[in-house]
Amino acid sequence: MGAEKGTDRSTLMDILWDVQRRKRYISEDDIGKIGQAFNMSKTELEGVITFYHFFSTTNRGKYTIYLNDSIVANQSGRKAIQRAFEEALGIKLGHVTPDNMFGLYRTPCIGLSDQEPSCLINFKPFTNLTRDRVFEIVTELKSGKRPSELCDIPKSIIHYTPAEERTVFFKPYRQFSSLSILNTYSPEEIIDLVKKSKLTGRGGAFFPTGLKWEFCRNNPSEIKYIICNADEGEPGTFKDRVLMEEHPELMIEGMIFAAYAVGASEGAIYLRAEYMYLRDRLEELLSKYRSQGYLGKGIKAKTPFDFDVYIHMGAGAYVCGEETALIHSMEGKRGEPGTREFFPVEKGFNDRPTIVNNVETLCAVPRILEMGISKYLSLGTKATPGTKLFSVSGDCSKPGMYEIEWGMKLRDFLDLIGAEDPCFILFNGFAGECLSEADFDREISGENLLAEHMQFRFKDPLEYARKMGGIGLRSGGSFMVFNKQRDLLKILKNVADFFVAESCGICVPCRTGNFLLNKKIDKLILGHAEQQDLDEIKEWSNIIKITSRCGLGKMSSTALNHAMLKFPEVFEKRISANTDFNKSFSLEGATADYDRIINEMTLDYD
Repeated sequence: MGAEKGTDRSTLMDILWDVQRRKRYISEDDIGKIGQAFNMSKTELEGVITFYHFFSTTNRGKYTIYLNDSIVANQSGRKAIQRAFEEALGIKLGHVTPDNMFGLYRTPCIGLSDQEPSCLINFKPFTNLTRDRVFEIVTELKSGKRPSELCDIPKSIIHYTPAEERTVFFKPYRQFSSLSILNTYSPEEIIDLVKKSKLTGRGGAFFPTGLKWEFCRNNPSEIKYIICNADEGEPGTFKDRVLMEEHPELMIEGMIFAAYAVGASEGAIYLRAEYMYLRDRLEELLSKYRSQGYLGKGIKAKTPFDFDVYIHMGAGAYVCGEETALIHSMEGKRGEPGTREFFPVEKGFNDRPTIVNNVETLCAVPRILEMGISKYLSLGTKATPGTKLFSVSGDCSKPGMYEIEWGMKLRDFLDLIGAEDPCFILFNGFAGECLSEADFDREISGENLLAEHMQFRFKDPLEYARKMGGIGLRSGGSFMVFNKQRDLLKILKNVADFFVAESCGICVPCRTGNFLLNKKIDKLILGHAEQQDLDEIKEWSNIIKITSRCGLGKMSSTALNHAMLKFPEVFEKRISANTDFNKSFSLEGATADYDRIINEMTLDYD
């Protein structure tokens, strides 16, 4: 995992980043030299480079500016900030100044949805931007100031936690304190405790963590890996950023427990490029754990073990949040999802058993072991004990981070965040549910989830509300709320644009289907749609869902389908207002006169 650069393919991303940061692009000459060093053809290497948003084969400027173009950013004034940058720099979005000093680009959510409008300049964060602030930043950069001297330190806006004795994450923690448990329990006993806690993956899949660890533990391979998935790319999500800002030691100690439990000796934090500004602090913390003997050789435990961690940078690809795509990226390949012939605990990184857990999951482990299983199980609900972190943004008075116990009613949560005339909610990001007022009495939990597939059988929203009232809501952590003044179709358009851009393209139904769904939304917005278009949206969505290889494709049309179910009037209105336009079109009828004239001319000629 941490081999010397130059021969091990897993170091390719590091080398590409070295060149990209130094020169602001990867030249033809660089491609030739790097390809030769790794025994890769030009075509293969270019395939890797062009897969990632933040690698470029053309100069992106000494100061590369990335504006967040997610829906919350757009509603918070992103376009005005874009115009300010364009005016200050004298260029349009997507271009570089003639002197190659500045480049201005857009990118999906950068994990600062609670502090919009925002941008990254050379991957340093600038938040709560105004027009005057934009001109000030550009002037200072032109005068020789560095982005690191001007940037903001993102605030960890934590609005709510339960009482301290019922809080899991956001309360005081002393570094190394949980690791004394290593001297008390064997690896198998640690796994048993995690299983008893009912902890599940917090990235959205919710697979039982203890069971995943047990599968890996039972694999006879002598080499195993632990990967922390810190590629938090779901639009509207920033909980992992806040955890790494507030309690990064929990993440590291969670990785140590995982390594001890499964028998892994190497680990990596796959950190999204948008969080590059967190890297230095994480590196310092890892060094501190090494100096204290908690990383490296001979870590003290009931069964002493070796384990170390390094940081692997992502390069901007939403699909790399999927564990097999992430592993391929770490191996120096295009971050395309695997076929699931094997699970990572069977064959993962370098074909060795690999645990992939996200930041929140790993942070929960030392807290659970510290407070005790019985105490943890007393929090939340029976099916989903403990607490959950939510990244809240949109039309509410208190955007930011919330830690709540599982079991809170959605209506109560909306009151807690100060939701302003809420109408619909993107729950769990762009790949999650679209919720309406019919859902407000549901609870945020994992109760009765097996019945959730039933929702698509209901045509009547009132029947849906009655039947779904007892079914829980689970989320990876994104919560975007929109009021009644927002245009639902424009929000869905932003979602569709995102999936068109982020599809890796390997599955034809996902690549083509999402493009076609996007065009259907365009027709709806313009008022040119017919009932047939709505029928085809449902048909194509189902094809994409059942034929896509990974969760991106399978979930890409979820919000659109939920919106059609819960807000039928929005879609029907765009059709009924244009009944004259939507009459069936006959090509034969439209060209009949032309064909007749041509035929008559032909007969005359003959």
